Amino acid sequence: SRPIGAEEGKDLALRHLWLLFRHDMSRFSSALPFADGTFRSEWLDAALRSDPGWCAWILTAGAHPIGFALVRDTDQRVRILNSFFVVAGARQGGVGLQFARAVVSESPGEWAVAYQERNRAAAGFWSHVTEGCDRSWSETVGAGGVVDTWISFSARWSSPPPRWSSRRSR
Repeated sequence: SRPIGAEEGKDLALRHLWLLFRHDMSRFSSALPFADGTFRSEWLDAALRSDPGWCAWILTAGAHPIGFALVRDTDQRVRILNSFFVVAGARQGGVGLQFARAVVSESPGEWAVAYQERNRAAAGFWSHVTEGCDRSWSETVGAGGVVDTWISFSARWSSPPPRWSSRRSR
């Protein structure tokens, strides 16, 4: 169980999931796609190239890619869960919660994740993910006045997070 990237042939699936993710996020950032229908992808590109401090995870249900996580600052004291996405059809039954906790559990310690203040579903989700952790919140204002709420937390749960069933893999 380890992060995967382009060397394992998942780069195309990650790129397709990235488009779905950026489309979802555009309602909070008002970002429009480029003329070719794609969105900015420098974070994904860094993870797929395995740039220092970056890694990509993919979540599958059998042969179906259903989500991803990008982590940056893997070589720093505080890791950043930079981007996280699960397709709408798989957002039930705790799949996202299990995936998020599995990603951060691979590197126990200090983590941070940001979400857009207007994204109420993300606020509830990340509060649930970090339940039982030492955590704190802060806010930053980014491009176009978009307010990001940051949760900083220590990934040390009192009981182990759920593990993957044989039908889900990274």
